[in-house]
Amino acid sequence: MPKLGAEPIRKAALINAAIFEVGRAGSLDVTVAQIARRAGMSPALAHHYFGSKEQIFLAAMRHILRSYGQSVRDALPGEGERGRLLAIVHASFAPQNFQRETVSAWLNFYALSFVSDDAVRLLRVYHRRLRSNLIVALRGRCDDPARTADTLGALIDGVYLRAVLNEGPTDADAALKTVLSYLEEALA
Repeated sequence: MPKLGAEPIRKAALINAAIFEVGRAGSLDVTVAQIARRAGMSPALAHHYFGSKEQIFLAAMRHILRSYGQSVRDALPGEGERGRLLAIVHASFAPQNFQRETVSAWLNFYALSFVSDDAVRLLRVYHRRLRSNLIVALRGRCDDPARTADTLGALIDGVYLRAVLNEGPTDADAALKTVLSYLEEALA
């Protein structure tokens, strides 16, 4: 007989295990058995809840995107005239969003989008929301908010890429300084 209320707990454990295992491996070359073992359950149970490794990983990316969105909402409206803009940027480098495992999952999410329509759809939603939020925050602060938003989004992606390719823990402070430095120049 199944335990009542166990499903959300088990799904969360599998999602966290997927993020950890992908981060540790640095690729999607992990098995459902590895993910399930990390979560303390059988591969059959993992398949029961998600159906496939791709679905587990997509659920993990939805979790990461929700966490990022919550970080932005928690930081809004921010302080001062640049509060909204700084809230969005700071959320990208908040501890829960800039851990090695999470950053690695992001990069592998980009790779998955080459072969998965669901991953492409999630990635497009993220990019559109980020761009839209940045444009709104940049209006009246620079000559071309759309171009600055696109550059800022690309810079954040690039900082993530460099962070995960470097050995050791991610350095959120250094990453944030890089992005804020560009932002100061763009708004000057």
